[in-house]
Amino acid sequence: MSATSAQNVPEQPVTGERTVPLVGPTGVEVPGRVMEFGEGVPFVFLHGLVGINEHWLGVVRRVSDRIRCVLLEVPLLELRGDDCCIQGVSAMVARFVREQLRTPSVLVGSSFGGHVALRLGVYDPDLVRGLVLVGSSGLGEKPIGGPRVKRTREWMEETIAELFFDRSKMPAGDVDRAWGELSERTKAKRLFRLSRSVFADSMGDRLSSIRAPTLVLWGREDQITPPEAAEQFASEIPGAELVWIDECGHAPMIEKPEEFSRALLAFGERIGCVRS
Repeated sequence: MSATSAQNVPEQPVTGERTVPLVGPTGVEVPGRVMEFGEGVPFVFLHGLVGINEHWLGVVRRVSDRIRCVLLEVPLLELRGDDCCIQGVSAMVARFVREQLRTPSVLVGSSFGGHVALRLGVYDPDLVRGLVLVGSSGLGEKPIGGPRVKRTREWMEETIAELFFDRSKMPAGDVDRAWGELSERTKAKRLFRLSRSVFADSMGDRLSSIRAPTLVLWGREDQITPPEAAEQFASEIPGAELVWIDECGHAPMIEKPEEFSRALLAFGERIGCVRS
């Protein structure tokens, strides 16, 4: 069964939208925002550093009649101390899957969220039914938004535009939302801290230990995590499959949801996690 055409995508009902407590290494609860669609094996969708749950909806509306979609939004720019790093967020997500979903799940991670998924694949394999890596970090990316960057609204607009091959696909309001948050000095510092932790946590020497079925799903024109990263993930994770999405940048779930959905459903069918 192919994904629904772009002209006729039904509005799938949300079977649950709620706030859940997320707990990381500090033991402090932070509110996670969850949207859930469909039934079956959970596919947990994990966003990037400036991502939100809504960025996944173009895909979710095409696939939630066949898979259970759990969208988890972590308040990254509210995190403090040892929670505010890739290791801290990974611990939060692992605890969410273990205690709230209570079943091994397919982790679909974009950028920073892909790095979180990788860490669970290495350190919490009992929680992982499969991995889908989308423009994932984890191979030594350069930190963004450092202390010497002059943060202006124009800088923010260009930073977000770089995520797209077709800049007309930028979601309305994303620049205003991101600028509204990152114009606050404290939140900008947290973004840099998170980004720096990603840079320091190269997964290259750990990829061979991943045993979960893995799909590397990548925009061929990604300028943030370029094709070389996708090829390395695919070659070093045992049995990983690489699927390219042409004329697409760093956010294929937004820019090319139809192609993304087809690849996701095909992968889910191969690992036995899609309803017929």
